[in-house]
Amino acid sequence: MIRLRPGLMATILAVLVGIFMLMPLLAVVPVSFTPKRFLSIPTDELSLRHYRALYEDREWAEGIWLSLRIGLLSAGFATALGTFFSLGLWMFRPRFAGLLMGVALLPMVAPPVVSALTLYFFLITLTKYNGVFAYDTMLGVALAHSVMIVPFAVVLVSVSLAQVDRRWDRAARAMGASLGTRVFKVILPNIKFGVIAAFFLTFVLSWEEIAVTIFITSVEAVTLPRLMWQGLRDNIDPAIAAISVVLIVIVALAVIGRAVITAVRARNA
Repeated sequence: MIRLRPGLMATILAVLVGIFMLMPLLAVVPVSFTPKRFLSIPTDELSLRHYRALYEDREWAEGIWLSLRIGLLSAGFATALGTFFSLGLWMFRPRFAGLLMGVALLPMVAPPVVSALTLYFFLITLTKYNGVFAYDTMLGVALAHSVMIVPFAVVLVSVSLAQVDRRWDRAARAMGASLGTRVFKVILPNIKFGVIAAFFLTFVLSWEEIAVTIFITSVEAVTLPRLMWQGLRDNIDPAIAAISVVLIVIVALAVIGRAVITAVRARNA
């Protein structure tokens, strides 16, 4: 097996592009250590007061915990819905498959403000009949997020299905396998990485969603992005920079861990 290695110039260009892309993220690091109560670059001393605020302020902890639960719920629902929708189109190939795919992808192309207003009135209407899937509730926010992120799950799963040989499904059907067996024993195992990727992408999209969240929440379901937005709007709290650094570190560790695992598996293969 021939392995191509990048040349010196390609490596230098890649490093420069990486630094250029990381500079906006790294800019928040010194700001998070400012001793002042507003966003500023520290000049003479560093302080951890804003990191302590994340630990001591119950509001930040509740916002993180709520965003985590909403992200997992909405990502799970969106991934399941997107997976079975894509499977239906792939297996049965209905006459209006293109139209159905366009309808499924509509939230992706619609302006966020239009989607936010539509979901606001939808949840307000649901509030009249129940207090669970309603305005300013955790499940209501998860439902709204699911509507916004389902198209991304559909795209990823559909791309994975495009790589699956249809003859496998035909062979299973010819051998008398039921629809459930074909789906769960033949097709899904071959697209599991696409389904996992869809789950992680939709979770990230739900975690950072702010445009729709502002419209469908008030005082009860305050997610982390909404809390950060309130801090920027009201008093520009430097704790926002601190939580940004924490999130950057978590993502960086996840990416590095994934790269290490991939490298170890490739070496042992």
